[in-house]
Amino acid sequence: MRIGVDYTAGVKQKAGIGRYTREIISHLARIDKDNSYTLLVPADAPVPSGLPGNFRVSRLPLPERLATILWHRLRVPLWVELFTGPLDLFHSPDFVLPPVRAARAILTVHDLSFLRLPWCAEPSLQRYLSRAVRRSVGRADLILADSENTRRDVISLLGVEPERVEVLYAGVGERFRPASPAEKAAVRAKYRLPDRFILSVGTIEPRKNYSQLIRAYALLFEDLGEAAPHLVIAGQKGWLYEEVFSTLEETGLGERVLFAGYVADEDLPALYSAAEVLVFPSFYEGFGLPPLEAMACGTPVVASDAPCLPEVLGDAALFVSPRSPESIASAVRRLLRDEELRAMLREKGFRRAAEFTWDKAAARLKEIYASLGAGR
Repeated sequence: MRIGVDYTAGVKQKAGIGRYTREIISHLARIDKDNSYTLLVPADAPVPSGLPGNFRVSRLPLPERLATILWHRLRVPLWVELFTGPLDLFHSPDFVLPPVRAARAILTVHDLSFLRLPWCAEPSLQRYLSRAVRRSVGRADLILADSENTRRDVISLLGVEPERVEVLYAGVGERFRPASPAEKAAVRAKYRLPDRFILSVGTIEPRKNYSQLIRAYALLFEDLGEAAPHLVIAGQKGWLYEEVFSTLEETGLGERVLFAGYVADEDLPALYSAAEVLVFPSFYEGFGLPPLEAMACGTPVVASDAPCLPEVLGDAALFVSPRSPESIASAVRRLLRDEELRAMLREKGFRRAAEFTWDKAAARLKEIYASLGAGR
């Protein structure tokens, strides 16, 4: 088959969907020598390298922003086949689907937080996604969801027929493993981190719930004082993040809460390994890679009980209410004090993380391509 993939996120986004796109396509390239692939990238992006012979890159003659305006705001029918050549399938792994003329279309919807929690997105972005994703879902032959919870949301919130939505779980990269003492020391030095710290990973935006995490840390510090590890938040600033910093100012714990900024992919295993606990207090997730990655590195996890984290993490984490700083602080305190509990979660975490691999995800995606292609 001739398969096209919108690879914009893979070359334009560092974290999140960008990493998802890079991982699943690179693992697909390892296992699929039968089909031919065309990766579509915008004019203002680097061209991916190191691809096998059955993969090629086609560059749009437009920068990303202009392509988005023409395709999704003005809805100009510039078919992707004009840039890729004839295709049997076209897959967009980032919420919105450009115009496709003859190929069957696959769309990945990672979550519907902009509908479930509209206050967590900038109003203009929320309006755009509400329209563009709904239209894209309507044009797709098949929608891929990151979890069963997201699948249910797509069906219930967008009115999609259940048979048009399938779950494709993400994976944990092979590099996520317990780091050596030297690797942990190097990441502490690079990001100027203390010897002991509680970690949270994700873009600084309302859905990640860092304000409640900081309030929980204030309760923990009130109880443990200087014996409490520092709190480290690793992630770049996203949007509507002002409340996070105003909450920190209210607590007066600015010297105890550190913002590491964006952490490079290659540094994440050592960062997770160096942390005493990973706390992931999100209000909503489509999948939630950081807690699984932390588990693969041997770090115990405290996670929100909000969708879809219990589905993904199983019994390998302590679950808390994301709206209760007391609940978050209590769970972290338990893990800091109870070595037996830490050891149990560490072993369960290794087993749970091993269930999610990019090889498994890529193999399933290849099967989905074959199934949809056979139905042409």
